Amino acid sequence: MIAFLGTCFGVAVLIGGGVLLVRGASEIATRFGISPMIVGLTIVSFGTSTPELVINVLGALKGETALAFGNVVGSNISNLGLVLGMTTLIAPISIQGGLVRRELPLLLLGTTVLTVMALDGVLEGYPPAIGRSDSIVLLLMFCIFMYITAMDFLRTKESDRLLYDIAESRIVNDASKLQFSVLFLLLGCTLLFVGGEITVRNASALASDFGISPTIVGLFVVAIGTSMPELVTSIVAALRRESDLALGNVIGSNIFNSLFVLPVSGLVRRIAIPEGGLGDLLVSWALAAILIPIFFFGKRRLGRPAGAFFLLAYITYAIIRLNSPAG
Repeated sequence: MIAFLGTCFGVAVLIGGGVLLVRGASEIATRFGISPMIVGLTIVSFGTSTPELVINVLGALKGETALAFGNVVGSNISNLGLVLGMTTLIAPISIQGGLVRRELPLLLLGTTVLTVMALDGVLEGYPPAIGRSDSIVLLLMFCIFMYITAMDFLRTKESDRLLYDIAESRIVNDASKLQFSVLFLLLGCTLLFVGGEITVRNASALASDFGISPTIVGLFVVAIGTSMPELVTSIVAALRRESDLALGNVIGSNIFNSLFVLPVSGLVRRIAIPEGGLGDLLVSWALAAILIPIFFFGKRRLGRPAGAFFLLAYITYAIIRLNSPAG
């Protein structure tokens, strides 16, 4: 019980550190004349994934690669199943801008490549893993994604609905003093490191105490906790009828997790695919693939029935995974 409470406390500290980091970095960027739109597309989008990044890097350094794998894949699944499902039940999501429509195929491509890399070991007859060469390929894909996003921004900044939503959103408070912004930034970084240490240590103890795989702890305890910033951001955006912002937050976070967080961890230490991990990757791929026909061949609208389906799919997956022998 102490390990569980310690894990929850560590995740809470991580989220608090991420919030302070985003606020401090956003205020500093705005004070130096950087557009709030750019801040929203970069600092805020990636800032919500900093807890996953910190946990994965620290986990890889400590040899807890199963926890690192479970954290990334679990976050991706909870973002698409739990976060997107709950958000859509509050307010249906419609794609009005071109930026998200171009990010959806990139999300599916990145998830597909990651899954194929994991399957490569099975096809070749050796234990599946994400090695350093795989990590370099994924990071190169992330660079391509950033380039495409930047070019899209330059071409469509006047007409894209998502960019309009970001421009209209009050991301930071410009009235704060620079020294407080720097303090928020430094305090956020400190809390991220401390929270990461507490989370990794207690998550490992939790798995040991209950005799379960660290992958399960990463999939359902750490991943759900670190997905709270995405959940809050998406729900707020949905309530404000900024549907592209809600969907873009989820898609951007998953792309960041798959093409940056996991490969950075893989550069630190080879990420072995744990037992049941291939199934987790396939679930993540399937949830991303389902979005393609909904938005490209339907009415470009994710209604409440679809949201209920995603939420039910996540709950079903969780029940099956927790009761599987690999758990």
